[in-house]
Amino acid sequence: MKSEIIFEQDDYYWVAIGRDKHKNEGLVDTNEYLIVAGNEGFLLDPGGLEIFPEVLNEVAKYIHPKDIRGLFASHQDPDIASSLPLWVELNPDITVYTPWLWAGFLSHFAMGVELSFVGIPDNGMEQQIGSSGKSIYFVPAHYCHSSGNFSLYDPTADIFFSGDMGGALVPDMDYNLFVENFSSHIQYMEGFHKRWMPSKSALLDWVNRVRAINPSMMAPQHGSIFKGEDIERYLRWLEGLEVSVWNNESEKTNIMGEPWMKWKR
Repeated sequence: MKSEIIFEQDDYYWVAIGRDKHKNEGLVDTNEYLIVAGNEGFLLDPGGLEIFPEVLNEVAKYIHPKDIRGLFASHQDPDIASSLPLWVELNPDITVYTPWLWAGFLSHFAMGVELSFVGIPDNGMEQQIGSSGKSIYFVPAHYCHSSGNFSLYDPTADIFFSGDMGGALVPDMDYNLFVENFSSHIQYMEGFHKRWMPSKSALLDWVNRVRAINPSMMAPQHGSIFKGEDIERYLRWLEGLEVSVWNNESEKTNIMGEPWMKWKR
């Protein structure tokens, strides 16, 4: 697994963690992000259970893991949140922030550890990072792709953590930390966005929120990070994307390989 500082200002910085070449082939690559504010850390979408040792090892390069004061789980998926009990077991004083809608579901990851959550209200909220005096903002991203979902904006770094929005399944041979050719990058985003995003109106609402914020960097949970004009290119592409469709006729079969309408009858 690799890690790299993507923003630094005095004792405040962001670290991107990802690309675990030793992971099981069946696991989807994920990005974890660490915000360090002085002697305290805040971890965004800390990852799945199986990659916890690798993420922990990278975090320890920048801050003592027991100095992680906050965790953010943007929604309920196991690839971003099933490691929660291991982080809480390591440091019971960690505060876990998650959409109120998913707190009861995330509790199923507990594995004998008591998980308690600060439920983020539907309209989002501001949260101070440790004792730094700096704030982050939980930004509504409902139905993108989860029904209770949030992005996160850090005005100090001018970074927008977009979660699964902008996610791309990029093979190692084509991977770069930052998007270098947007047109070529589309092939790694398109299938995921079409299948997993259920609502065009929700996407357009999210696009408007991002445009209003106008960040200099957009950091997704899968794939490469967007910078500068590539953020607007992504938003324009998203506006024209048809979502919540299943277009591949050859795959519309049941488990017996028969046409699905025949199976329905």
